[in-house]
Amino acid sequence: MGNLKQTYLKRVGQKLLKEYPSQFTIDFNANKRKVQVLTDISSKGIRNKIAGFITRFMNRKSKAKD
Repeated sequence: MGNLKQTYLKRVGQKLLKEYPSQFTIDFNANKRKVQVLTDISSKGIRNKIAGFITRFMNRKSKAKD
């Protein structure tokens, strides 16, 4: 079936990438800390899923440039 993300996770991840494009990298742990600082999400699982979405997006973006 593939990896399907919940709409909420995508929406929040895309909003963060739009508002703070230079804050995120291809490092998951750095993105996890940035998501925690930039949002008020208290759930560790949701925070990690958003950080994972952003990390995958940034990896695809960097590979497309190469």
